[in-house]
Amino acid sequence: MEKKAHKYLKKPAWLRIKLTKAHDYRKVKGTLDEGGLHTICESGACPNKAECWGEGTATFMILGDVCTRSCRFCNVKTGKPLAPDPDEPEKVGRAVNKMGVKHCVLTSVDRDDLPDGGATIWANTIRAVKNHSPQTTIEALIPDFKGKVFDIQTVIDAQPEVISHNLETVRRLTKEVRVFANYDTSLKVLEYIAKNSQIRTKSGIMLGLGETEEDILQTMDDLLAVKCQVLTMGQYLQPSIKHLPVQKYVTPADFERLGNMAREKGFKFVESAPLVRSSYHAVNHI
Repeated sequence: MEKKAHKYLKKPAWLRIKLTKAHDYRKVKGTLDEGGLHTICESGACPNKAECWGEGTATFMILGDVCTRSCRFCNVKTGKPLAPDPDEPEKVGRAVNKMGVKHCVLTSVDRDDLPDGGATIWANTIRAVKNHSPQTTIEALIPDFKGKVFDIQTVIDAQPEVISHNLETVRRLTKEVRVFANYDTSLKVLEYIAKNSQIRTKSGIMLGLGETEEDILQTMDDLLAVKCQVLTMGQYLQPSIKHLPVQKYVTPADFERLGNMAREKGFKFVESAPLVRSSYHAVNHI
């Protein structure tokens, strides 16, 4: 009975989302629609979409909008994806240039159906953005590529300024939350990037899924042990009744306290607040 009650936890006042200028929002939306492009802003139901789009920025989601995995926290569609669009890298590159984006975040669905997990499209997209908009810096928020170092290296070789890969939750909850992903595989992905490049590494977790403070602090230590430099922490929000329920709404004061603890432990950059998501204020993490 207690767990069922959590499905109906009332959202506190600090989770109210700021509105933005409708004109700016429509302008960015029009550019994305024109290119047939997807954003995690929409597919992931990001609470910061209005704020970021109002500033003319967006996180592009490549390789389609259908994921081969079915993580229990994620709002992205699950199923059998279409074949990759070979023209997608150029479309993204042109859109970034048209929007005047200074810092572009790229992410993707998991494409376990592809031999390289989509790594070639990833690399081509990074290069296309650099070609069309040389002054734009790039963060690549990658999937785990099943831990295959050749595919991870393909992304590294394209030289984005930041490569991020999210743990999403603490070790104890990973099997329930991420289903097909593995906590240690994710750590090895980050470790490989840190050891084999000069590219900044970044990861993020959601709070409110039932983790303890001890779990959170251990996760910080695990990330620092593999030389991860940037950490984001935000409140998990249940996308629908089919997804995992919120177990707790973490207060802004607790987010601030945990963020300070992460900085004291040694992270170079930390974003910690209820509405923080992976790409929030990403330009600050270069």
